[in-house]
Parts: sequence; C-alpha cells; structure tokens
Amino acid sequence: MKEGRSLATVLTQVKEEQKQKRDFIVPTSKLRFDPIDEGRIAFKIGKEEHRTTPTRHCLRQIATQAHIPATYVDRMQGEHAGLLAQNINYWWKNTPKRRMLRTLLNGEHKARAFLSDGYRPLENSDLAAIILPKLEALNCNILSCEMTETRFYIQAASPKVQAKAVGDVVQAGAVIGNSEVGLGQLFLDPMIYTCSCMNGAIMPRAMGRYHIGRRKDAEEDFDKAREYYTDATKEMDDRAFWMKVNDVADGLFDRDRFKAMVEKFTSSAEQRIKPVEAVEEVTKRFLFSEKESDAILNHFIEGGRPNVYGLINAVTRAASDVESYDRSIEMQRAGGQILELPKSVWTGLGK
Repeated sequence: MKEGRSLATVLTQVKEEQKQKRDFIVPTSKLRFDPIDEGRIAFKIGKEEHRTTPTRHCLRQIATQAHIPATYVDRMQGEHAGLLAQNINYWWKNTPKRRMLRTLLNGEHKARAFLSDGYRPLENSDLAAIILPKLEALNCNILSCEMTETRFYIQAASPKVQAKAVGDVVQAGAVIGNSEVGLGQLFLDPMIYTCSCMNGAIMPRAMGRYHIGRRKDAEEDFDKAREYYTDATKEMDDRAFWMKVNDVADGLFDRDRFKAMVEKFTSSAEQRIKPVEAVEEVTKRFLFSEKESDAILNHFIEGGRPNVYGLINAVTRAASDVESYDRSIEMQRAGGQILELPKSVWTGLGK
C-alpha cells in the first residue's frame, strides 16, 4: 500500500481548497480561450472579469467537449498555442453549451474542471466530515490517505475485525474516494488488508454515486453566466445521501461479510499456478506496464507462494512501488478483481 501523506496534511489541504472554491455556470459562447502562458480561460460575470488557468485535466475535458483529440492538443501547446485557442474558441462559439467551470482562487485562479451544467458537486470536505468520525467509531486505523490533482482517498482497516488467511493476519478494511473534477464516482469499497506486508486488495464496490442531479437553474436563460450556489433542495437530498454513506461504512466492517471474503481469499491458495505464465495473463488482462509486470513477478517469486493467493499479494505489493497514488489504487483494485476471476482463467497455467 502506498504511504501517501499524513491525515493532518491532507485535511489541511481539503479545508484550504474548500475556502478557495468558486464554481460558475457559463455558456461556452461567453467563454474565450486566451493562448497567453499556455492558455487561460476568460469570461465575465456581470461586471466582474475572470481569467483562470486550466489544469492539464481541465484542458483535457475542454478538448473532449470540443471533440479535439488529446494528442492534437499536446502538439498545439507551446509554440502552437494560438492554433489551440483558435480551435477551442471556434467550437465554443459554434456549438454552444452550458458548462460548469470549477475553479480555485489559490493565488493563480486555477480552472480544475470543465463539466456538464448538471454536475452535482459532492465535496471532499463533506465526505471527510462524515466518514472520519464514522471510521473512528468503528475503531479503524487510517492506513494511508492522499489528495491528488483529481481524487481524494482514505484507506482504513479495523483491528477489531480480523482473521487468519493462509497464515497471515488480515483485517476488514475500506477504501473511500471522491473526485470533485468529474473523474469517476464517490465510492466506498471493501478491502482485505494483510497486516504482515501492509497490502490491501480492494474488493467489488459497495457504494458509488456519480455527481449528477437536478439543476437549480433549469428554467433560467440559456446564455446567462453566473456563479453557482447550492440550493435547499440539493442540500436536503445530499443530507439523505450522506446518511447512506454512514450506513454503507458500517456494512464494510460487517463480521459475516468479512468472514465470507476471507474464506474466498483463503481458498485462492488452493489454485496453484506457474508464476511467469500467470503474471503474463494478469498483465494482459489488467494492462500492467512492463515495469509493473516485472515488479509483480519479482514479488511473486520472492513471496514463495505459487498460487492465486500469492499472485494477489504480489500485485498489491507492487502497487506500493508505482509513483502515482491513483495508479496504486488501480493496482490494489486489480488484486481484488483477480480473486473474482473464474477458475477457468487458470486452466493450463497450473503446476
């Protein structure tokens, strides 16, 4: 499991960004892409003029909405920024749509997301305020947390809900995450945490919610640019949603559900496999890079368990080697997905 940063450091960033957020609903016909300094987005709200610099993720979303290939965007940046601006401005004007522009007033006014005007923000600060007291009440230890450019993560496990699996002590765990910039769901996923090697295999999703919902301003003029504010109806709906988050968190640490997962985890040790062939299979299935595949094979061989259980642990151990926290989570999730594969996958790969 990748270490990430301290909970205090991540929460400080969450709180600071909550203060800096400004969201706008703006028709693309009222936006202008300026090529200065690799690109800025300019627009007006009443008499107030705004210039905001898009992140790489935000620029990708702008390009996708305008049907401009990402590779072409990369070629146009730098010396050809003017051509990029010309392309974006043409499509903004000639195919007008309303968009939510999520920004941060963090000293440089950063545009972090370019989303549908029906996007319903579910904030990291709200998730932290709900889930951290719940994890504390469930006697959980925070194992790792991070906030990347696109996602917020918390990984936790409870020593109060643990068992033995193939000689290892494993605990019931959870991975909780959210994206405020349109890159996936808010999610709560169960995890089997192996204490000896500090690896976590993320199991199939317990709860997910896309950030889409009712718009307050559906009846307002299409071409009106304005700052976005939540309304009472949305707040009431969100309160009900956060109550569900509480309930799902309880379920992640349910003893009977954990026992069933551990039994399945333990039974994976009965399926013996050839290390090289098995790693080739999961590399192809989960699109691991050559470097990731080599790390998995090394950990698999070093672990000395030539079975599916050993392969899962090798994948989740290799997850801590990658540089990107987002990618590390993807590899932990692949570990859980390997456990769910049918036995037919290993036919011909056994010893």
